[in-house]
Amino acid sequence: MMSASDTRDIAGRNRPAMLFQRGVYALSQAAAAVAALLVVGMVLHILLEIALRMVDRSTFVLDEVVGYAIAGATFLSLGYAFEHSALVRVGLLVDRLSGRPRRALETICGLATLAVTSQIALVIGRTALRSFERGRTSSSVAEIPLWIPEAVCAAGMTIFSLQVLAWTLRQIFDLPGPVPPGEIDPLQNDL
Repeated sequence: MMSASDTRDIAGRNRPAMLFQRGVYALSQAAAAVAALLVVGMVLHILLEIALRMVDRSTFVLDEVVGYAIAGATFLSLGYAFEHSALVRVGLLVDRLSGRPRRALETICGLATLAVTSQIALVIGRTALRSFERGRTSSSVAEIPLWIPEAVCAAGMTIFSLQVLAWTLRQIFDLPGPVPPGEIDPLQNDL
């Protein structure tokens, strides 16, 4: 396990890269916490809907709100999940390599992933901006402005792209990650 002095030595040598790593990781943690709050909000809304339906009432927006919350929680948690290796990766070739060849291949994979994720973030962001400019709302009784869930998804994909960039920089400069191996994280769920 890496000690704090090891991190300081690396930070002294590559200070901007390490500050970027920590900043992006903090952003990913914050987004994951918001994603967790969205899940709690979904559960509470479902419980409210159950109680209301027992007395022949309804919010009439359960499907819509839960759908937006699922999308938001999914996108907001991507960066955190990526940093904790919780996303599915096919390591057929990469797992057979080590040292510089592995880092080179990981860098290529990271750059390709970054190209795709940043484009997706840009498209979703433009869609959110267009929805905001046109005042588009959902067709339900709630008339939720569509730019809100779209902006949340764009933010999540942007954070994911930043996390992929931070990871790719670690491969290029052979830096440690912000989460030392084996460190227990309160948001980590080991199933």
